[in-house]
Amino acid sequence: MGSISVKSVGKAYRQYPSRFGRLLEWMSPSRIVRHDLRWVLRDISFEVKQGEAVGIVGINGAGKSTLLKMITGTTQPTTGSIAVSGRVAAMLELGMGFHPDFTGRQNVIMAGQLLGYSADEINASMERIEDFAEIGEAIDKPVRIYSSGMQMRLAFSVATFQRPDILIVDEALSVGDAYFQHKSFDRIRSYRELGTTLLIVSHDKTAIQAICDRAILLNEGRLDKEGSPESIFDYYNALLADKEGKSVKQIPSNDKATQTISGSGEASISNIRLLGPNGFAVEAVDVGSTLRLEVDVLINQDIAELVIGYMIKDRLGQPVFGTNSHHLEHSRQALVRDDRIKYSFTFPANLGEGTYSIAIALHAGDTHIIKNYEWRDLAVVFQVINMSKRKFVGCAWIEPTLTIENY
Repeated sequence: MGSISVKSVGKAYRQYPSRFGRLLEWMSPSRIVRHDLRWVLRDISFEVKQGEAVGIVGINGAGKSTLLKMITGTTQPTTGSIAVSGRVAAMLELGMGFHPDFTGRQNVIMAGQLLGYSADEINASMERIEDFAEIGEAIDKPVRIYSSGMQMRLAFSVATFQRPDILIVDEALSVGDAYFQHKSFDRIRSYRELGTTLLIVSHDKTAIQAICDRAILLNEGRLDKEGSPESIFDYYNALLADKEGKSVKQIPSNDKATQTISGSGEASISNIRLLGPNGFAVEAVDVGSTLRLEVDVLINQDIAELVIGYMIKDRLGQPVFGTNSHHLEHSRQALVRDDRIKYSFTFPANLGEGTYSIAIALHAGDTHIIKNYEWRDLAVVFQVINMSKRKFVGCAWIEPTLTIENY
């Protein structure tokens, strides 16, 4: 129990030319069609197996929330079919199903019954629901006085007071405070370990990569990409930066990862080198050793500004450290075609043991979202090995000084 099958699903809404169009169409004896169809989703197909965690990514308006509403049955697809097995708990909209004039306790009972639980089951678990939500005496006050964070706490608590077969979350957790977000994701992780199937919509790359096995990218109402969370978010970020739509491509690399390259091409990377302390190219380095990242850049068209940045990521694609020449106060101005520039970043590899990658971006302004000339993920991949330091755990080497005194 706990699987989802989406086959060739599409969703369209009727649009009428005037407010009387629907009435005229309904009353017409000849069934004259007075509406146009606006397709929100087209030909969406994917499977989520029992115990799997899948993230759904896409810009606002891509159809993510509509897809989740069809999976939970709150709206029906125009074309295709959806099959869901198991008990589903869903948080699609903040406070959805809550009545503002009823107390939190009353809303818990109603929301729980909508999820398929009996009133006795809910009352027996009421103390657990209150303890997890941590809203205190507000549980017996009208929901209309709740903040958005309080509504989220109560909604998540009632949706997850028992482990569901399938848990669906649509961005609702983003309104909560940091403490409750951590608490909620801890519960999600524990349910995952026990076999709950997870479907989550979020713009939070860290959350998707930490929880999900794979991700799906929706773009303009269609399933654009499906793959590992890292490759999907790299492609998604490239789409955000590539406003002019000139170039976004993904290339399989030798280690089965997927490299994403995007940009308008006014400036391009001609060569990249990662050098060790001796000045030679390296693929494996000692913890704490000095590295130099050299990047050769070719100017293909006259540009007003050039900024270069790099981001070190761990094996899951989580950012470890990043900066750029704008923040380092070394932006270049008024460059002309055929200019060639060599950049060198020198830094200590104060990293824990493991595999890391470096993404490199050429752009204008303080971020590649403004004007992206070239963004290249997995530009360099290297291994960090502890050959000279005391044993430690974690992703960063931060050696302490220890002082012990009797008192």
